[in-house]
Amino acid sequence: MPLPEVESTLPASGVDPVLRAVDVSVRFGGVVALNGVNLDARPGEVVGVIGPNGAGKTTLFDVLSGIRPPTSGRIVYRGEDVTRRSPTWRSRRGIRRTFQRQQMFGWLTVEENVLVALEWRGGGGGLVGDLLALPTRRRRERDRRRQADEVLELCGLGDVRSQPAGKLPIGRARMVEMARAIVDEPRALLLDEPTSGLEEQESRSLGESMQRVCRERSCAVLLVEHDVGFVMEQCDTIVALNLGEIIAVGSPEEVRGNAAVQEAYLG
Repeated sequence: MPLPEVESTLPASGVDPVLRAVDVSVRFGGVVALNGVNLDARPGEVVGVIGPNGAGKTTLFDVLSGIRPPTSGRIVYRGEDVTRRSPTWRSRRGIRRTFQRQQMFGWLTVEENVLVALEWRGGGGGLVGDLLALPTRRRRERDRRRQADEVLELCGLGDVRSQPAGKLPIGRARMVEMARAIVDEPRALLLDEPTSGLEEQESRSLGESMQRVCRERSCAVLLVEHDVGFVMEQCDTIVALNLGEIIAVGSPEEVRGNAAVQEAYLG
């Protein structure tokens, strides 16, 4: 059945959205965390989601990534209704997410943390392939290593690839999470407060890596971030939430000058 037409809250660009929230609401008992949220994310576009604490930003990410089902509304990914699909299903098909808190395998090296994201594809040949080092297994392993090499360099991690991830400073650890999220060709990348705890130069490097992934791989990026300067510099479109509802949407300049956003968030 074709999806009904839904009015987008974001400016039309002539490119079909890769990920959409369609009239999404989430309620926890009598508390409304999201109320009728519509959002589009298109390939090659960075969409910032801002708002005060409790605005519903992380809840929105939870719904988009499949961690939490909406009370009502739909999530549409590449034209398909994926509202009831699991987080694993979505991740394996290109919806990738990082979290506010670092989530790494501290006892593994940086390179191994990145390679973990490719393990679900398998090595080919099963146990026999491992024991006999079959050509299929060797070829897939070379491909995996090549992918990891590319993102390690993209994220500026080549010099620490052999170090235990758990011993890295927070800036490098954030980049490991970024590398792991993008190594398997994301279609939609959800970054939840990626600059938290970073120095200015580290934030700049993260922004450069994010932009390269977005433009070079035609990936849609959604960014939840409290660093307003970073958001205004990096985003094409900004969506402002307050008390679970969208109060403004537009270019950084438009949102910065919006009276409702200034009252609720920017001050």
